[in-house]
Amino acid sequence: MTGAATTTALSLHEVSAGYGAEPVVRHVSMEARRGRWLAIVGPNGAGKSTVLKAIAGLVPRQGTVMLDGTATDTLSRKELARRVGYAPQNPALPERLTVTDYVLLGRAPHLGTLARESASDLSIVEDALVRLDLAGLAGRRLGTLSGGEAQRAVLARVLVQRTPLLLLDEPTTGLDIGHAQTLLERLDELRREDETTVVTTLHDLTVAAQYADELVLIDRGGVVAAGPPSRVLTTERLREHYAADVEVLTTADGHPVVVPVRTAGAG
Repeated sequence: MTGAATTTALSLHEVSAGYGAEPVVRHVSMEARRGRWLAIVGPNGAGKSTVLKAIAGLVPRQGTVMLDGTATDTLSRKELARRVGYAPQNPALPERLTVTDYVLLGRAPHLGTLARESASDLSIVEDALVRLDLAGLAGRRLGTLSGGEAQRAVLARVLVQRTPLLLLDEPTTGLDIGHAQTLLERLDELRREDETTVVTTLHDLTVAAQYADELVLIDRGGVVAAGPPSRVLTTERLREHYAADVEVLTTADGHPVVVPVRTAGAG
């Protein structure tokens, strides 16, 4: 393991965030190591998406967010966009915009006022389209894409920002298992190639355990567990925080698999 892979890329200390008088998340502290994958998990309404928005500076917050040792409060919006790429769970996709033009929007943080895209910007976009198997769809309008194709376009737009940190809110929403697996495999490959730090929210606990190096379990706006998937995903903890009857199995390569258990008398 390289030294870069063990360096803290992102840290949150006592972060509380939300729009109303009562914060959605309270006193959240966590760390993500450079080049690793951190997945934030938890039941519906736990505050997972709000944590990502707090890191990206999209919601009012208190507490400290540090990127490679620099407090985000000291960065301008453009500087933050050069360091953090964020993809919401349900992004607005202009249906008449082509895939190339949409992905090119990701280069905006690197352009000067009124500056036009350079040959270098176009080359970065072309590279992202190739890496995500979108080159053949470059001229297609977003409104004509399938769910999986649109999700890849969203990921491409974030990738062309060339940020050291990616925040992806439920990147597999609406995808079947095959398309979800393909997207996550591509993301993991890109993470390893570029030494990018990835922080995602993921609904599927088994998928989170397969791809993430570490999990942070959030419930009722606070962190209740953090660490390797095998340590976080226990039967007792999932029963307590998800109100679910499950069994946690282990694959041959050591990854936890969360299996629902039917209650007595079902059927």
